[in-house]
Amino acid sequence: MLKLKTYGNFKPFGKNKEKKQIILCHTSREVGEYLTSLKFRYNGKYDKIPNFVISKEGEVLQLLDSKSHSRYFHDEIINQKSVFIVLEYLGWLEKKPLTDHYINWNGSIYKGRVVEKKWRDYFFWEPYSEEQLLKTANLCSELCDTLRIEKMCVGHNTKIDGMSKFEGISSRSNYDTRFTDLSPSFDFEILIKNIENEQYTQREI
Repeated sequence: MLKLKTYGNFKPFGKNKEKKQIILCHTSREVGEYLTSLKFRYNGKYDKIPNFVISKEGEVLQLLDSKSHSRYFHDEIINQKSVFIVLEYLGWLEKKPLTDHYINWNGSIYKGRVVEKKWRDYFFWEPYSEEQLLKTANLCSELCDTLRIEKMCVGHNTKIDGMSKFEGISSRSNYDTRFTDLSPSFDFEILIKNIENEQYTQREI
């Protein structure tokens, strides 16, 4: 059983017993900054709250009950039937000229290894940590068991038509080309191999 840490006192917008999908997203900033923004944005009335957050170190924070939902996504029906897991991640990176580091969209400095791949008009990406990937797979597997969500995974980050009808594990980038989560540096094979003891079937939508 995965160890969860309850965080905050966020109010859900509603509850739905029948969850059909897990949607993976990222914070686009350091986890501490992200959590602070959830607490205090709009005078504490921010309603874009995920169910879970997973840090780079693999700590799993639960912000909302898995059957609860907020207005995280732009579609209310998707919000009601989905569980949102957000990974700590800086997002796309840009090389700072004449320096040894990169910066992300809000100026956070990154000096580690980068993944180079042109995707959705960006070129450099921070890697996800291995511990984070494993905890993501473990959490997804447990949620599928407890909520009776299909153990299916899209297995890539490109846009697919008809995602609202999908039952299983997806990423926000599967819904729209505006989104860059999950990025090209996410190792879907780790997710796939750790779901149901490597018993996995990918579904075409």
